[in-house]
Amino acid sequence: MPPRGVVRRRLVDCTVVKIRHLEEADHGPVVAVVDGWWGGRRMATKLPRLFFRYFAGTSFAVEEDGELVAFLVGLVGSPADEAYVHFVGVRPDHRSQGLGRRLYETFFDEVGRRGCRTVRAITSPVNTGSIRFHTSMGFEVLRGEDAEGGTSVHPNYDGDGEARVVFVREVP
Repeated sequence: MPPRGVVRRRLVDCTVVKIRHLEEADHGPVVAVVDGWWGGRRMATKLPRLFFRYFAGTSFAVEEDGELVAFLVGLVGSPADEAYVHFVGVRPDHRSQGLGRRLYETFFDEVGRRGCRTVRAITSPVNTGSIRFHTSMGFEVLRGEDAEGGTSVHPNYDGDGEARVVFVREVP
């Protein structure tokens, strides 16, 4: 892992892919596209500007030729040895190329340097792709009080009447 602040670059099919810290200026471009990335589901409301301003040090963007194609919003929690991934988005035509995995690995490196030992994340039980992705990354599904589609869920997790799948993983 390069020292903090150094840009990681990789050539993919002669295209420059760069991972950098998310910035407050990324808020507008992200919320403009994220609902479309989710097939019209209302997701932009889950990404208030405060995440882009106050958690930029633990949040990352992937650019391809200067265009944002993926991002991860994460933070260090309380207790301080636990981190949380709030949101990950990859443009649909860039999925299954390893960008989500690279974002998570970058996040694991960053929060590991900050002393975190575990990372948590959640997803909707209808997002079977997210469930498969997280389990392939070594996340464990935490046992909830109910099940949907064969997956353990936590009913009314955020007080909104919706169930969530809750994941935990040790920092590598």
